[in-house]
Amino acid sequence: MDDKGGIQLLLAAEQDAQRIVSSARAAKTQRLRQAKEEAEREIAAYRAQRDAEYNSKKQQSSGSVDSNLKRLEEETDVKIEQLKQEASEKSHDVTNYLLKFVTTVKVS
Repeated sequence: MDDKGGIQLLLAAEQDAQRIVSSARAAKTQRLRQAKEEAEREIAAYRAQRDAEYNSKKQQSSGSVDSNLKRLEEETDVKIEQLKQEASEKSHDVTNYLLKFVTTVKVS
């Protein structure tokens, strides 16, 4: 019976080893799952941070584009008004100059 007792002892040890290996695999799977979830949370947080920075820069640059466009339009309007004023001031002189040029006859 000593052989049977030794075999039983080996079978029990093998079953214990299988339980230990099985629980180790389950623990490893659980740790991998937790690591994956944590990595996904970190990636999502990083992505949210980068998106916020991108949107902030985008808003700042579009705001500056809009303000630059408005400033340029205002400057252009001022220049146009200045040119119109100068043209109206000088139109009388130019008209007189042209009339004088056309009506003067050179005799050679």
